[in-house]
Amino acid sequence: MAILSNEQLEELRQFDTPTISNAIELFNVRPRTQGFMGPEIKCIVPYDKPIIGYAVTAKMSALKPPTPEQNELLIKYYEKVKETTFPTISVIQDIDPSPIGSFWGDIQASIHKALGCVGVITNGGVRDLDGVKEIDFRFFASCVLVSHAYDHLEEINCPVYVGGLTVYPGELLYADKHGVISIPHEVAPKLAEACKKVQSYERVIIDGCRRKFDMGINIQELIRLRKEMEKLRDM
Repeated sequence: MAILSNEQLEELRQFDTPTISNAIELFNVRPRTQGFMGPEIKCIVPYDKPIIGYAVTAKMSALKPPTPEQNELLIKYYEKVKETTFPTISVIQDIDPSPIGSFWGDIQASIHKALGCVGVITNGGVRDLDGVKEIDFRFFASCVLVSHAYDHLEEINCPVYVGGLTVYPGELLYADKHGVISIPHEVAPKLAEACKKVQSYERVIIDGCRRKFDMGINIQELIRLRKEMEKLRDM
């Protein structure tokens, strides 16, 4: 798979997820209904900048106290975070019937940031929001919880199912206030240029309509603008 340089990652961070999504469509590598998480996964603490990173995966539960073997699994998971290509994003599937205990608070956020992780994406819950905001660690989750209950890891370095998307270890993910999207490795090196193309052809409609806010736009002019936009998109 193609590993992006820091410069390539930073260039992608200037775009938002809708632009990333539209740009991926240009490569026709997957159906438009796939490759992103559903609206149940939310950016819990608002931030201006998106995150991008390579997935480190695990499954967690908080219903019962962990076994000694499960406690040892946590260290192996930390090792996996450390050895994965920087930057990483932790993707944790909560396998309980409904979230009851949070694996994520300011302690785990601090540990993960020190290991090179920029954020977490989970179908479970998070807590300690103020402390986490201070260190600029990103929480994407389904809810906010009070307790950690008996939180522990059940499995690591495995496919996980979060927000309607199956995520594999090493997958390139992009997340912002709109949600979470997976970037196919085969298009990643060319995606920034595709994003610029999307922005360019979208400006045809946006600017054309905004110039007509005071007087209104007629349908024939709108049809002309759409054809011009589609021509640029298909080039």
